[in-house]
Amino acid sequence: MIRRHVHALLTALLGTTCLASPMARARDDTTPPKSEHITVRRTPDTAPGNQPGGGLIHPQQGVRSVSTVDRDFIDKQVPTASAYQLAAMLPGANVATSDPFGFSPATNITVRGLNNDAIGYILEGMPLNDVAYYSGYPSQFADSENYREIALAQGSADLDSPVLNAAGGLMNLSFLDPATKPGGYASVSYGSYDTNREFIRLETGEIGRSGIRGFVSYSHGASDNWRGPGRDTRQHVDFKFLKSWDDGNRASILGSWNSTITSYYPQVTQSDWKQYGLGGPNELAGRYNPNDAQGGTDYWRLWRAPERTLYVGAPVHLHLTKRLSWDITPYSQFAYGNVPGGSTLSETGLYNGTQPLPDNLNLPGAQDGVAVVRANYNQRSYRSGFTTALHYKLAWNDFILGYWYDYSDDNEQQPFTAVQDNGYAPDIWSEKRRATILLSDGRQLLGGSAHTVSQTNALFLGDHMSFWRERLSVDAGFKMVMLTRNGTNNVPGPQYRANANYAEPLPRLGARLRLDDANQIFFNATTNFRSPDDTAFFNTYDPSSGETEVTAATNTKPEYSISEEIGYRRTGRWIIGSLTLFNYNFTNRQISTLVSQNGALVQSTINGGGQTSRGVDVEIGTRPWHHITPYVSGEYLHATIDNDIAANGDLLPTKGKIAVRSPTLQGAAGLSYDDGHFFGVATIKYTGHQFATFMNDERVADHTTGDLGFGYRFTDVAHLHAPTMRMNFINITNQHYLSGVATPTMNAQDTIGQYGTTISGSAPSYYVGGGFAALFTASSGF
Repeated sequence: MIRRHVHALLTALLGTTCLASPMARARDDTTPPKSEHITVRRTPDTAPGNQPGGGLIHPQQGVRSVSTVDRDFIDKQVPTASAYQLAAMLPGANVATSDPFGFSPATNITVRGLNNDAIGYILEGMPLNDVAYYSGYPSQFADSENYREIALAQGSADLDSPVLNAAGGLMNLSFLDPATKPGGYASVSYGSYDTNREFIRLETGEIGRSGIRGFVSYSHGASDNWRGPGRDTRQHVDFKFLKSWDDGNRASILGSWNSTITSYYPQVTQSDWKQYGLGGPNELAGRYNPNDAQGGTDYWRLWRAPERTLYVGAPVHLHLTKRLSWDITPYSQFAYGNVPGGSTLSETGLYNGTQPLPDNLNLPGAQDGVAVVRANYNQRSYRSGFTTALHYKLAWNDFILGYWYDYSDDNEQQPFTAVQDNGYAPDIWSEKRRATILLSDGRQLLGGSAHTVSQTNALFLGDHMSFWRERLSVDAGFKMVMLTRNGTNNVPGPQYRANANYAEPLPRLGARLRLDDANQIFFNATTNFRSPDDTAFFNTYDPSSGETEVTAATNTKPEYSISEEIGYRRTGRWIIGSLTLFNYNFTNRQISTLVSQNGALVQSTINGGGQTSRGVDVEIGTRPWHHITPYVSGEYLHATIDNDIAANGDLLPTKGKIAVRSPTLQGAAGLSYDDGHFFGVATIKYTGHQFATFMNDERVADHTTGDLGFGYRFTDVAHLHAPTMRMNFINITNQHYLSGVATPTMNAQDTIGQYGTTISGSAPSYYVGGGFAALFTASSGF
């Protein structure tokens, strides 16, 4: 399949023609054609200070709510910022972080109260979501210097988007187009916590007379943990090669490679946070001590998490006739990582699944037959697929007929690694079998082993209709998604196969009425579906007892949602803004959480039943006035659980409670100044309290944070183009706060169920937001 994809791309690059616009543009004209972006935002220093709202708002023309972040804003932020952090000012975006610079994967975003695994992530037509859990890991996506735009559609994805889980919307990432002339861009940064980062992008310009141009970039970054011991390192490569020719036709190949080793920031409970703050058990141990309160399992080196990812896509647009065009985007994805943790293991009485093992282990440092080990959680996944669509324009119709195919292979294992007397545990990648604990017959001792192959087939068709000289636009579409999952549980036990099949029809309808050149109203109604995560399909067993830790729920029904938006937009001479009312209705609501398995924290899912979410988003920005551009955004959200939830053979009285991770109020404001040389931006974000349990008996408090950045661009010097120096200050008031809910639970306090039994409480855990940090960056084009 990959060979066929490469052959199709080479054929396009050598002589075919294609359309410049992305597939989604025909149905939702939220962005201008890509060809219009080549000169406007080709490099980080082109036309600084000219974008409305300091680069946080754009005029929109589609039938749904979309908010954007442009280069004007990105260029003024820390270069280490992830896509989540860059989008944090947008309405509905609630970002929880664990470190100030964006290195840690312990980060989350919710949009209108919907978690990050309910959001689709797309980079120029190829999906970025984790194949097993739907999650997004923004530090893997791309370097911030290479983004042209980050667009967040809060309510739904495009009809042709290759995502299954987009009830919470779509984050659409776009690369800069390669420059037409050779050159490049470089930067170096240094700041708090011994943070250093180097970045370089090399532009080929047009290669000979082929019409092909491209860029390749490389970055290296490292930072000490801002609380507790540890150091994060990251290496990253982005690339894009493009051929464009007559009538805006284009074909490209692009991708990202990422390699990280990150240290762990423990999530905290409310009681520990109130008692210890940033210290005590809320930090990992800097030295290995098997006699401490945690028995040595809290030694920071046992929690380092390595990860490698590769994304490659090849979007091609072909103009076949005056009315007919064809789009195809083949893609491939590879990921391997280990999410380990310190744990303990008995030398005797072990089980492989539910099968007792005759082996007696001889583990270093064992005390009373129990030793500290590193519990690994390995995930190796492959993914390949394509989307293809035909567009046919006829009078006031623009028809689309398309197909999406996706194949993914996910293999997850939980081996163990012995810990030496000095705390050393070899091979943090856990790739070498000989470095893990083996049984006498040569097999690995495994806490779990699951293999899942999923295939998605989706047919979609739609029509974009324009009336009254495009004053009225109507979009109608239908998508039929068929998902097949075949899995095996490869440890002994009552379960071996775990299969599931889903077929869901997903209709949609939208309209936009342009009242005049400055004012418009829009409406849309969409449907979304999401199957449960892979973890829902497999039993897991305790290797010390053979008992089932988590029971598979292979008959779990998929989440289904219906959402509606109605809104007003203003695109005036000075003010650009929008106001959007939204409503969601969910059945079998899927809530992401973390559970402990054999010492490692792994993602799991709670079925939250029915849910209704209603609210309003607003954002306003101005065009530059004396080089000043303010921006404000806000959201009111009322999300309620519609039914009592089953728990331990009883029903928790959750009907009418507020949904978890759903702050009632959010607000953000930014003020930018840019005269072409001196520039600065100040931002402030308020996030209201949000509940961490379905029973609303525990919540995270509201918090307000502020960031500041300023710098100076010099005029060109010799071969240096606009050399720039800037300073960024994050969390300028050094707030110590809980930034979001990491692990929601059913109830924190013991609760009497509807049938009269006592349902034991379980404490949720929270992310601790990063403290004050400063970073200096020097950069220049060349």
